[in-house]
Amino acid sequence: MWILSFVTKIQHGHLLSISKTGGKLQTMSKTNTYPVSARGPMTHDVRDQIVAAATEHFRRYGYEKTTVSDLAKAIGFSKAYIYKFFVSKQAIGEMICANCLREIETEIRAAVDEADRPPEKLRRMFKAIVEASLRLFFQDRNLYEIAAAAATDRWPAARVYEERIQQLLQDILQEGRQTGDFERKTPLDEVTMSIYLVMRPYLNPLLLQHSFDHTDDAPAQLSGLVLRSLSP
Repeated sequence: MWILSFVTKIQHGHLLSISKTGGKLQTMSKTNTYPVSARGPMTHDVRDQIVAAATEHFRRYGYEKTTVSDLAKAIGFSKAYIYKFFVSKQAIGEMICANCLREIETEIRAAVDEADRPPEKLRRMFKAIVEASLRLFFQDRNLYEIAAAAATDRWPAARVYEERIQQLLQDILQEGRQTGDFERKTPLDEVTMSIYLVMRPYLNPLLLQHSFDHTDDAPAQLSGLVLRSLSP
């Protein structure tokens, strides 16, 4: 969903994103599969600078308490100049959220790709989702506000993130059916959505806060239960 320790340096031709290694920000290609509300060309260094400074400002002071005027003063730009690139504070938050969610998705996919067979891919997917979500909540609570706002108001980036996680899950299930690891009788879309709903308390930041008591055991227990239900 959409987390950690931030720097404000932007390298030419890249956007900020969050690395799973040590919680540090790294640069990432500007190719972005997540929708964002921005004005002008997407490849613009000034937009990158605004996003970097806004990320740091939100991290220190929180998303809800910060206004575009606050950001303009902190960055050293006029408010009108910021509005040349973003239609609102939410549009800036959406871009930060999109960067975060894209990086979480990358982390989840990397964990899945480390496994050879579908059952282990599913186990690793559960584990990566819980670990990434907990990092979001505990290591950068002010940026958690952005993720919570995205989930509450159903920002486009949050919706796309959910769809892409569902697609990854469906791909694993489809592969498992082809290898004979998973049953084939239940409609694939029904199985996909059912398992996604099991994962959702750890994907959605609004639900995450109610799931802390079980985070140590949840990945193994939930994936184990799901895998037993998928046995052919």
